[in-house]
Amino acid sequence: MEKTFSISRYPDVKAVTSQLDRLIDQPIYSIRPDALKKYEEDYFEAKCAKSKEMIDVAKEIIPGGVQHNLAFNYPFPLVFTKAEGAYLYDADGNRYYDFLQAGGPTVLGSNPPEVRRKVIELLNDCGPSTGLFHEYEYKLGKKIADSIDSVEMFRMLGSGTEACMAAIRVARLATKKKKIIKMGGAYHGWSDQLAYGIRIPGSKWTQAQGVPRYIFKHTQEFFPNDLEDLERKLRFNQLRGGTAAVLIEPVGPESGTRPVDPDFNKGVEQLCRKYGALLIFDEVVTAFRIGMSGAQGYYGVSPDLTVFGKVVAGGYPGAGGLGGKKEYMKYLSAGIEAGSKHKKALIGGTMAANPLSCVAGYYTLCEIERTNAIPRSGRMADRLTEGLQALISKYKLPFVAFNQGSICHLETVGTMHFSINWSKPWQIPKVLSETSKRKREMEHMGAAYMAEGIVTLAGSRLYTSGAYTEEMIDDVLVRFDRIFSHVALLEG
Repeated sequence: MEKTFSISRYPDVKAVTSQLDRLIDQPIYSIRPDALKKYEEDYFEAKCAKSKEMIDVAKEIIPGGVQHNLAFNYPFPLVFTKAEGAYLYDADGNRYYDFLQAGGPTVLGSNPPEVRRKVIELLNDCGPSTGLFHEYEYKLGKKIADSIDSVEMFRMLGSGTEACMAAIRVARLATKKKKIIKMGGAYHGWSDQLAYGIRIPGSKWTQAQGVPRYIFKHTQEFFPNDLEDLERKLRFNQLRGGTAAVLIEPVGPESGTRPVDPDFNKGVEQLCRKYGALLIFDEVVTAFRIGMSGAQGYYGVSPDLTVFGKVVAGGYPGAGGLGGKKEYMKYLSAGIEAGSKHKKALIGGTMAANPLSCVAGYYTLCEIERTNAIPRSGRMADRLTEGLQALISKYKLPFVAFNQGSICHLETVGTMHFSINWSKPWQIPKVLSETSKRKREMEHMGAAYMAEGIVTLAGSRLYTSGAYTEEMIDDVLVRFDRIFSHVALLEG
């Protein structure tokens, strides 16, 4: 397995879950206030002046000062001007190890020259978009279909959010049913109907500000890793028109923040077959990161539809798509078809499948395969996780570090391990208050990481790439050692 996939050994899900349960029951350990103040003064104020100046100006034009949720950083966002391999550089010339990886897609590392050359060739000949067919639409689709058994056909879209929207429209057309069951806490983009049960299992509509509650009439959630809960929902729906689809992240919600048992995905597949629901895998993060055959190849599951994003454009814009079996993908046929015998899902996007995205995606996938970037990134993640676990033990901290291949988790406060139990409504205010308080400390830890030259995703997730070396990972661990030496139990 380790030669093909980035996961060389599966995490002990029961042990990790038990550790996370203990973490959220304990008081908060975080960067000491005096150490945080020193980082603010000695690093952010002294060495990031150009970033601070630019963000202050940007706030006048851009709400909050940044365009992307992941770009926020305490005490202020930094301005990055260069990405190369495993490194990022900011406007002041400071260098960082990149574990954000643009949210996950850069499995090769940032801005690989082999892909960049092909993109420049295309721009010289064709330009980024014509609105008409280009050969790389076919080449990219064929590469994905050749790599992933369940993908017989592929339709390129503009983002993972769009692909999730398309998937539920296809499922409803194919099954003539309405209800969608998603994994609680999972993120499937920000469309109205799927902005349900995100971040925290059981949160239902509470995180979906701006979306009328009636929109969720046909959207449900089940508790992650709980096949009995899923079957209860499927059985309930069977008496009320049935379930169109079950939509999951195969490694668990939020890229495996709450990990699932190794046989969980097969269990979901069996339940979908039993109750006549389509199985939709959201592989926005896991496709071509866990393996060339996706997480579904690792788990040995054959979903009906697969959602793609991020890596299918190699970190370039326009990264999204839906793949699946022909009997379902026929509902995505494009163009004006005379005499079509089936209804077509309403799907569009002027910039979808633009030549730039397709050529970048095609050569990225080819390079990932040629260079064995997937297993290499997994080995680097194993080394990072083992080192973090050793440091946690050294400083006797309640933190939890684990990884699913090249997706690493470093939970210092366990914000996303909380859940909401609507049968005990008196507990909800405490859960919301606790998660808000812990989220603030995630930001403080994230600031310490950044000041030590480590860029993470929200201070709790780290993606590795094929650009990392053992020496780099060892240097990163030295930096984490410094950070953890400044961690203490917070008072109050």
